[in-house]
Amino acid sequence: MSTDAEELKARLKKLNARATQAKMDLHDLSEDLPTNWEKIPEVAQRCHEAHAMLMDARKAVAAAT
Repeated sequence: MSTDAEELKARLKKLNARATQAKMDLHDLSEDLPTNWEKIPEVAQRCHEAHAMLMDARKAVAAAT
């Protein structure tokens, strides 16, 4: 496997962990509603961005392999 593919897979692993954490943060926020309701846009945006980056990385890995 080339170094580029290995780097892509390592990045994918990190992004997957970040997306999973963002999902859990959003879940935890929803469990506590209405407490901290004003944080919904911030937490949701962070979750959306993490998953968008993850999907892009998955496409890059698929294209490289």
